[in-house]
Amino acid sequence: MISILCPCYNEEEALPSFRREVTRVMEEAGEPFEIVFVNDGSDDGTLDIMRALAQQDQRIVVVDLSRNFGKEAALTAALDHARGDAVVPMDADLQDPPALIPEMIARWRDGYDVVLARRDDRPGDTYAKRSSAGLFYWLFNKFSQTKIPENVGDFRLMDRRVVDAVGALRERNRFMRGIFAWAGFKACAISFERERRSAGETKFNASMMWRTAMDAMASFCPRPLTMWLYIGAAVSLASFGYGAYIVVRTLVLGRDVPGYASLLCLVLFFGGLQTLGIGILGEYLGRTYVESKRRPIYLVREVYGPSKKNSGTDARNEI
Repeated sequence: MISILCPCYNEEEALPSFRREVTRVMEEAGEPFEIVFVNDGSDDGTLDIMRALAQQDQRIVVVDLSRNFGKEAALTAALDHARGDAVVPMDADLQDPPALIPEMIARWRDGYDVVLARRDDRPGDTYAKRSSAGLFYWLFNKFSQTKIPENVGDFRLMDRRVVDAVGALRERNRFMRGIFAWAGFKACAISFERERRSAGETKFNASMMWRTAMDAMASFCPRPLTMWLYIGAAVSLASFGYGAYIVVRTLVLGRDVPGYASLLCLVLFFGGLQTLGIGILGEYLGRTYVESKRRPIYLVREVYGPSKKNSGTDARNEI
């Protein structure tokens, strides 16, 4: 069985067409499947539509989280509740084409544990978004030992072995693409052109993109901490050299009047450098603090439809 995973936040407009398209593709392919919807604290009619779809189709499971925990936690909940031999995470807006799933299944049956969907073209994204995404992938792969493929999102097929391996990783600050890449396994990629949203508007604004990028870098890239050691050493060495030069010049040429402008520039430069260093340390320390509290990644209010878990009200099930 194939599990189609769909975390949702305020996607009431997109859900009917998503369910219709996925059902059509999977039935034409003759593949047994289930759809696992996760309601990530939506405040519109998303949950009502999910429940109605679950009543119409026994192949639909609805996991209702107790509040909005974010996409990464919602995707984790979907993985935890999936029962399939392989899973395919997707967005409800149909920018990830369901028509690609049969080809993914074919590659999976050829022996691949992970089948990635790489975006060759992104006509629905602005130039700024494409450029910032390219910069992020470059920086991440430059500083992290765990490499993530460029222009590959959560849309992929994963074998049950991969899902179980990912499920064993219960860190709280989650960057799922990095976690998927860290797990490894035999992978291949197929290309597609990402379409525009079928309905509704994106909920992933610039602030959320920045937060995700920061989580990704802090979770998988410890090099900024190491780099700051070398930056501090270089600045200290340069400061010592300049101080020695001033002493020698004063002894040889005599005392002169120091420049106010140059002194102010140096004070501001080193003050900014120290603040930046403290900020980087704070990002890593804050995530260590969150991990140390060991709170659940998510809490489930109710599950509708068949599932390997009946309820998530017991937080121990979700840790």
